[in-house]
Amino acid sequence: MAEHTRRTVLRGTAGLAAAGALAGTAGRPAAAARGTSAPAPRHLPFLEGAFAPVTEELTAYDLPVTGRIPRELNGRLLRNGPNVLGLEDPRAHHWMLGEGMVHGVRLRDGRAEWYRNRWVRSAQVARKLGEPYPGPVPPDDFACNTHVIPYRGRILALQESGPAPYELDGELNTVGPYDFRGTLEGAFTAHTKFDAHAGELHALAYYPAWDHIRHLVVDPSGRVARTTRIPMPDAPMIHDFALTARHVVVIDIPVTFDPAAARRGDPVPYLWNPRHPARVGVMPRSGGPVRWFPIDPVFYSHTLNAYDEGASVVVDLTTYPAPFEVAGRGSGGPHAVGTPRLERWTVEVERGRVRQRVLDDRPQEFPRVNEALVSRRHRYGYSAACAEFTLAYLSPDGNPPDRAFSNALIKHDLLRGTTRLHRLPRGAAAGEAVFVPRDPADHRAAEDDGYALAYVYDPDRRATDLVILAAQDFTGEPVARVHLPGRVPLGFHGSWIPDA
Repeated sequence: MAEHTRRTVLRGTAGLAAAGALAGTAGRPAAAARGTSAPAPRHLPFLEGAFAPVTEELTAYDLPVTGRIPRELNGRLLRNGPNVLGLEDPRAHHWMLGEGMVHGVRLRDGRAEWYRNRWVRSAQVARKLGEPYPGPVPPDDFACNTHVIPYRGRILALQESGPAPYELDGELNTVGPYDFRGTLEGAFTAHTKFDAHAGELHALAYYPAWDHIRHLVVDPSGRVARTTRIPMPDAPMIHDFALTARHVVVIDIPVTFDPAAARRGDPVPYLWNPRHPARVGVMPRSGGPVRWFPIDPVFYSHTLNAYDEGASVVVDLTTYPAPFEVAGRGSGGPHAVGTPRLERWTVEVERGRVRQRVLDDRPQEFPRVNEALVSRRHRYGYSAACAEFTLAYLSPDGNPPDRAFSNALIKHDLLRGTTRLHRLPRGAAAGEAVFVPRDPADHRAAEDDGYALAYVYDPDRRATDLVILAAQDFTGEPVARVHLPGRVPLGFHGSWIPDA
């Protein structure tokens, strides 16, 4: 692949870190990119309202609180997302191409010590801010905008399909690129899976110039100890995956790299490809051949969790109905033909089939689990219903569908098949809810003995609150609301970074 095409592709795939609908429009309306005329969008929802980027980096101390912050919550709640810097032409911008900005609140001993938001200092961001960039610029450099995770005393901002992670310090300053002690070669991913039982960090990486994808295992020493290459036709987008105690689960959907779009210079040259069959692959964690199972076409967005059940593999995940228009319709973001829902896929390996079942059909995204149970059987899951997010994906022409959407945080009891809703006011856009155990050292504690933390917009203050819910009293009043001095735009994913 020519270098200019490679860079164009990376600019696009860096933006595919999507909260739910992981593919993006090109830098111009899709129809125009195909050589046909397309009407200008009536609005750009991904630059307005709850999505509007903020323009300043803030630092505030001793934040006001309604309620009481549990004293056992000692750490930082961080959230990453695209926050475009120096936008010249809104019509040529895609939401998912915005430079990464990490927001964080520091909790300690019942106090909200500080709030900070900081752009991830890639070389381009440093240049735009008039700052020096220390050291050589890494290949495929990008201000990672998708996820932020703790890893063995480090804080890593993540992106998929090319860029290496960026390490941050405890006050959200950028330390620099991180390559797992010199062992990372090529692309990484936004959605890693950390198996606390094995002490392993797993990643499934793709890259448009590859004829394969790569399963990476980072061992407890912090090095990429094993790489397994999985042949993959059509260079599909692999945004997320699933991990069990015995298996890696690959979900191959009909969103594939389009060389013609890359040659045109489209920032996100990935299109819905009806000729590419949808399928689920199951591979032993130690490597080996992948067994593939066909499924009906669907757009898969995020994994809640997965586990082994006898000879079968169970995956809980969010999906959108097909087709998903990865090029969008000129609104500056992706377009969905329906709303996301929570499903359970059971891969019956011995029977050679996948049973797909809807668990909850209400619009929802950002599914999360108690992180201690990643790759093991779980009972509870948490997700967010965000009206602004749903409407932006469904109404690129500025005409919202004739349907009312609500804002809520959702707790799923997947054993009993029930849900509890923490309802939020109109206009209170809710982001991803992260579960934090009350006492991580108590291995006998109930799975939901802890708190659900989420950033929620307060339309009355026109600023964001950190909302802390008792997970076992999910519908009750928040334990605490930490009032931030500014707004956290709707973005992608985050983590609780506990004190060491």
